[in-house]
Amino acid sequence: MISLDGLSKRYGGRLALDDLTLRVTPGAVTGFLGPNGAGKSTTMRLILGLDRPTAGTATIGGVPYRRIRNPLRTVGALLDARALHPGRSGRAHLVALARANGIGRRRVDEVLDVVGLTGAAGKRAGAMSLGMSQRLGIAAALLGDPEVLMFDEPVNGLDPDGVRWVRKLMRSLAAEGRTVFVSSHLMSEMQLTADHLVVIGKGRLIVDAPLAEVIARSSLTAVVVRTPHVQDLAARLGAAGIGCERVAENELVATGATTERVGDLAHEAGIRLHELRTREASLEQAYQELTGTSVEYAAAGERA
Repeated sequence: MISLDGLSKRYGGRLALDDLTLRVTPGAVTGFLGPNGAGKSTTMRLILGLDRPTAGTATIGGVPYRRIRNPLRTVGALLDARALHPGRSGRAHLVALARANGIGRRRVDEVLDVVGLTGAAGKRAGAMSLGMSQRLGIAAALLGDPEVLMFDEPVNGLDPDGVRWVRKLMRSLAAEGRTVFVSSHLMSEMQLTADHLVVIGKGRLIVDAPLAEVIARSSLTAVVVRTPHVQDLAARLGAAGIGCERVAENELVATGATTERVGDLAHEAGIRLHELRTREASLEQAYQELTGTSVEYAAAGERA
């Protein structure tokens, strides 16, 4: 488990992270979202001991990263796929990490196979594409078979097959009971991958909730109803305090209610329904609603 308690970080006069408290629990993929400049990278650096907090604590399994005796066996991380010696081969990079952490060469071969780089293990890191570098970085994160894994934009540079592979990998790691913390700007992919979401903006926590709950909270999530008695149903819903809008001759959209609630009200009033379904917002729509006032860097067209 990753635990943050009152975590804050100030760079000069700028408060990059402001009193962040949360728990990233095992057995789920936790998506970490926020606009550019929100504090996501700062948070990950603080968790990994690469920066010192101005206030608060960040621990992994109850211990600060700097005090973990065998860090690679406890937490694996990919923050920057290009942060490696460009003259080393992929295999040499992993072998060096393995030796420094008391890990056998056999494990190097295993993770190369997991990420699909066995045939390219002898290629110099500096000559690798971004997608290959991402795979190598994921291999390094997996090297110590850790219980906690952190990935910052792991699908950057990957083709569609690679993106699907990363999605399956993240979910399989979580299914094994590991803690998986993933930062990404790809909302459509995060909607397919994450079980839980943490959203921050301007260094502050906005949402810490299950993915389904975040989407359900969106004002764009609604109940679509088709019935030959639209006016009667609209009146019944209005009397129950449920907002609705007629969008076609025999169809209306209700907000702030569930299909169960709308169905029960229609049944009580003896109103026949031909269709009753939930129209879910996308994660991108829900995210934009949540972070609309937290965007720090916006072009002129984005401010409209």
